[in-house]
Amino acid sequence: MNPIPAIAGDDMTLVDSNETRKKLSAIYNEIAKELFGFGTTLLRVTIENQMITFQAKHRRSPRSQALEGEAPALKLEVDFRMSLLYKKKLRERLEEEMGLPLEAVLRDYDAPTQWAITNVILAESELNT
Repeated sequence: MNPIPAIAGDDMTLVDSNETRKKLSAIYNEIAKELFGFGTTLLRVTIENQMITFQAKHRRSPRSQALEGEAPALKLEVDFRMSLLYKKKLRERLEEEMGLPLEAVLRDYDAPTQWAITNVILAESELNT
């Protein structure tokens, strides 16, 4: 897959365009479908300086509800591990498909409300060299 022109100029800043945000949203939702079987119910993508922020409302999985009642500690562990996997897959896809040099992927997920905030910090040293 050819990367879209997401990086522009000598300072290598991420272009905040509809096309870039659509591609970022598609990648995020594809990962949700791959890991959970369905996409998000709400997704906002913002780009500011060297940071991409995904604000996502996820659907509650029937398996998650079952674990919550029967094995709450296990559910927390599964949520934690799935969040780590989500970050890993998001990093890989953004680097491969969009050619973005990433410094960090930070994600917080609130299970009771199903909200996730994911911040992707672009690698400034690589962008500015």
